[in-house]
Amino acid sequence: MRAIIKSAAMVVAAMTISVSAFGQEAKKPASPAMTATGKIKDANITIAYSSPSVKERKVWGELVPYNKVWRAGANDATTFETSKDITVQGKKLPAGKYSFFLIPKESGTWTAVFNKEPKQWGAYKYEESKDALRVDVKTKALPTTQETLVYKVNSNGFTMDWDKISVPVEIK
Repeated sequence: MRAIIKSAAMVVAAMTISVSAFGQEAKKPASPAMTATGKIKDANITIAYSSPSVKERKVWGELVPYNKVWRAGANDATTFETSKDITVQGKKLPAGKYSFFLIPKESGTWTAVFNKEPKQWGAYKYEESKDALRVDVKTKALPTTQETLVYKVNSNGFTMDWDKISVPVEIK
């Protein structure tokens, strides 16, 4: 009789745990994974990133410091992949997959970095010696606040828009 009661109690406990697990709503990640894709001439471009939100924070100069390498998103470093050799801001970049970083500056001209090590967590183990390309890019002010970080690929290159800043990167 004790064995039956013990078995019944275990079944009830297992059912309670199962029901509780299903009853919880999946929480949306703070910085969801996103992908931007497009074609520039005959090159397929893919940008994979995590998209943080402003959330009433001061982004530039505080959350993202000036003059330091930034992962250009959240979590893993943003990756940039091109299926063909391209020209970025007038400089050659071979086909391949790269981590993409930005160095924000207060002045409006930032540095875009394509690094040969695509799999990195943030910029913590970033090594400048592994850069494939560094180019200067001139930022633009956005007319309204872009709450979530977003990349867009267009026929002239791509942009990273977040908060009140747009970072256009020219590709040919």
